[in-house]
Amino acid sequence: MPQVFKIGSYWVYFWANEGDPIEPVHVHVSQGGPTANATKIWITSAGKCYLCNNNSNIPKVALRNIMRIIEARNTEVIEKWNAHYGQISFYC
Repeated sequence: MPQVFKIGSYWVYFWANEGDPIEPVHVHVSQGGPTANATKIWITSAGKCYLCNNNSNIPKVALRNIMRIIEARNTEVIEKWNAHYGQISFYC
């Protein structure tokens, strides 16, 4: 799992295999390390976050703060996505 960065005890990461064709830019978030039931957050073309699911049940306040940090660092996320997968597309 390519780790993008950490926010406290939460990991923000990509799965190594995002399907074929590769899904649009998104990150997974879970506490303590990667899990199969991680929260999934799409990154929009405007650099905003769009919550796909909160499968890891991150508390609402923590999730809101995590999404704000991801938005503030969206350029880093997109650059790392492109470096890892070699292509970029957006959910919206």
